[in-house]
This record gives sequence, structure tokens and C-alpha cells, in this order.
Amino acid sequence: MNAMCGTQGNGSHATQFFFDGPSLRFYDNFSSTDLVTTRKFRDTNAWYHVVAAIDTSQSTSADRVKIYVNGTQETSFATSNYPGQGDGMKLNISGNTFFVGTAETTGGSKFGYFDGCMSHFHFIDGTAYAPTVFGSTDSTTGEWKINTNPSVTYGNNGFFILKDAGSVTDQSGNSNNFTVGGGTLTNTEDNPSNVFNTLNLLTKDSSDTLANGNLKWTAASGAGYSTVLSTLGFNTGKYYAEAKIVSASTYYPVIGIASSEASSYYYQPASRDYIGQSTGSAGLFMHGDIRIDNSAGSPAPASYTTNDIVGLAVDLDSATKTLKIYKNGTLDQTYTISAPRGFYHFACSGGGTTSDSVAWNFGNGFFATTAISSEGTNASNLGKFEYDVPAGYTALCTKGLNE
Repeated sequence: MNAMCGTQGNGSHATQFFFDGPSLRFYDNFSSTDLVTTRKFRDTNAWYHVVAAIDTSQSTSADRVKIYVNGTQETSFATSNYPGQGDGMKLNISGNTFFVGTAETTGGSKFGYFDGCMSHFHFIDGTAYAPTVFGSTDSTTGEWKINTNPSVTYGNNGFFILKDAGSVTDQSGNSNNFTVGGGTLTNTEDNPSNVFNTLNLLTKDSSDTLANGNLKWTAASGAGYSTVLSTLGFNTGKYYAEAKIVSASTYYPVIGIASSEASSYYYQPASRDYIGQSTGSAGLFMHGDIRIDNSAGSPAPASYTTNDIVGLAVDLDSATKTLKIYKNGTLDQTYTISAPRGFYHFACSGGGTTSDSVAWNFGNGFFATTAISSEGTNASNLGKFEYDVPAGYTALCTKGLNE
């Protein structure tokens, strides 16, 4: 469960709005409200613009709670228990704490901490606005885009947080400021206007784990070879990424790039292939070896170990396509690579004998939860990296793909 928000339980009552597995769910125990979407939300890279509009005075039950995603109302529900007309909820009740990024059980225990990113969180007291107040369809791209400064009346208890730099200071003018209840708010370069690459949850082996916004990957010990690919792919352009080795054995993890095709990935979890084993892939091994299209690359790279940062710069624009390997900011080797089979993705593989682990920085300025120690130069101004981004390269993000 990933809770976007919830209220403090009062006896046996609480309100929660959350992702329940891949479904979106609105739940209020006080009014016996429970709505679970039939539609599944499995895109682990995109931002979703989610609106819950609540008005229990409406005569039609389906109008009392409306859920919108990217401007479109959800009308198909696996569970559809609406509140009665005029029913109250444990939402916006004096004495009940409003939580963002978590919820409470009816017994008062926190649960469902949100594992992702949030931006522009609005709560409106007294008006059930349409989603078009907070976003609109881009006339050029046809995509739903955020309205960064909506014209609304917030009401007495309304608030607007997470507008800029992860701030929980209320921007509505009501001074309904929040405090961080645990952990540290991390400001990320990833935002609704520029989506950065992450690791793709749908390509990982079921035994492996992803954490910290799908930027830290850990292979399961003893599970055999496994590979995870990044969400964004590219078949043209020049892109740079950094991978910090969290845990390593003699040979693994393998860090590099892997191809996909339109119909299937070359690196399905069940295949147990490692990067470099198939045509259209290149993988760096920790002991100082690289495999490219299932052949040994030459010359041999340096060896790598825990806490080393591997820089990968892929050039698919030049006549000779190349992969540059950097060790802690210094160019190690440059290799000729083949054209991708479909698209190239940044990727990493485990050997299955140890819990190999890698934390990626695709431009957000963090390796998992560890901030870069000193920002390198980056002429594209897209993303923040530990070391200098090579001239002509950029971060793999939606704006970078469109440069």
C-alpha cells in the first residue's frame, strides 16, 4: 500500500486515499465508503495527477465521491460502496490529524508509507473542484499537464504544500503548515514537467528488490542470474548516467546497457541472462572485464568495488556508436557498440551468489538516499550528477529525449 493521505483514526474510524497494489482506492470507515478502481496503475515512471472530489450532499450516489486520474474520471470500480446522502466522513474533522504520505489504522498505528514522489498537494475545504482547475491537456502533445498556480478558494482548513523544493509550508495563505513526522524530505529533479529515468519494476526478477523511488536495486542471494532495466529507452541521442556500487562480489554486479524490442525485452526475469550475454548489450564486470554482444571487449577495463561510481556515456548519434566507461569521474575505456535491438536501456545484473546492489543516479542528484557530494558540470542543465557530464551528453529524461 502507498498512502497519499489519511486522517487520524478516532476509535474505529479513519479516512484513507491510497494505491492499493496497482489499484487506486478511497476508503472511509465512518461512512462505509470504499472505492477500488478496476483500472490498474502500473507505470512506475510517470507522474499521475489524481483528484478526489467529495460532496455527500449529491442525490446520485456516484456523484458523492469522484476520482479523476490525469483529468479523466474513473467510472469502473471493482468495489463501489458510496457514502449515503449527507453522510459525514473522518476527513476534515476537528481534532483529527491530516497525514500526507502515510495513513493510520483504525487502531492508530501508522502504515502504508508512500514509496514515491509527490508534488503540488492541494486540499480544498468547502468546494469540490473539477480536475481541470488543477491541470489541462497540452494542445501540442495531447498530454495532461499540471497547472502550477490554480485559482481556487481553499476554505478554512485548506492547504497547498510540496509546491517548491519539497516544502511543507502552506502556500494557500492559510498558514496550515505541516511538519515532517519522520525521515527526511528529499527534493528531486524529477517533476511533472520533466520525468527522469528510473528502474523498471516490471522487468526485475520477483526475488530482487527495488527501493528509494526504484533507484536502488538489490539482487536476491542464491536466486541465479537476474537483470533489471531502466524505464526509459533510447535509440538515438547521447546520454549519461551514474551507478554507485553498494554491494559487490568478485564479478558482480554487472552494470551497463541492454536492448529491448517492441514486443519483448531481451532480459526477461525468467531468462536469467546477464548484461553482455546477448547481441545489443554491454556489461561491465567488477573484476575488470566487459562483455559486448556476448564477446569480450578490448582493452580490459579497470576493476571496481563497493562505493565506486561507474559513469556510463552512450553515444548513438555518431557513425561509430560508443559506450564510455568512467571510474569515479575519470574516463576508463571507450568501446564500440552495436545499434540497439529496439531501444537501449541502462541496466544491471546480479550473479545470484551474493546480494549484489547498485544505487543509480539518473540525474536526480541522489544515489538512493545519499546526495551527491559535489555537483559536476553539466552543459545541458538537465539533472545533477556527482561528476562532470561529458560534453554533448545529457540526462535520460523526457526533456533530454526531446532535445
